[in-house]
Amino acid sequence: MIDILIVEDNKELAELLRDFLQTENYVVSIAPTGEKALSLFERYGARLLVLDIMLPGLDGFALCERIRRKSDVPILVVSARTDREDKLKGLWSGADDYMEKPYDIDIMLAKIRGIFKRRYSLDELVCGNLRFNRITRTVWKDDVPVELTAKGFDLLLLLAENRGKALSKEYLFDRVWGSDSFSEQQTLTVHIKWIRQKIEDDPKNPQRILTVWGVGYQFV
Repeated sequence: MIDILIVEDNKELAELLRDFLQTENYVVSIAPTGEKALSLFERYGARLLVLDIMLPGLDGFALCERIRRKSDVPILVVSARTDREDKLKGLWSGADDYMEKPYDIDIMLAKIRGIFKRRYSLDELVCGNLRFNRITRTVWKDDVPVELTAKGFDLLLLLAENRGKALSKEYLFDRVWGSDSFSEQQTLTVHIKWIRQKIEDDPKNPQRILTVWGVGYQFV
């Protein structure tokens, strides 16, 4: 999934904003037209739209209305049209906020951080190139979905939520399988191996899930 979809026909402005957002570790795509934005959104989804109003073809107002029919994704309108009527029309079309051009990049970034914090902080967890969604119980690595079993997801999420801490095998097993489980603790070792094969660039030389000898495992 795309983090932020910038819908802007000014190529220089769109690329400048993209560069700033990428330094904040967002996955960003640019669409120069409303039609291209709609195609990208329907194919990949997005967690936020930064939307210009004056677009060739399908304008920002119409695109906002069409997106809003099928999704409650946050929409931030950014436009040089500063009349009160335009601002009201943007909000009536379904936008969550309206910023005037030219804008202060620091204010823009602060608004975007605020949107992500309010909307996604409880549902999602980001650890480097891994993103967890607790609601859909999915994991993405470099924006590619990672296929995990239910127990595999629970185990990896537990490790990630306690990143930097060495967790004992007994603690991990009891939390994921339950102390009264009929499974053997060796099941934990097997699941760690499977997870490493999914998320490590080199599973034989893991850099994310480390073995802490005599204790258990640590997520870094």
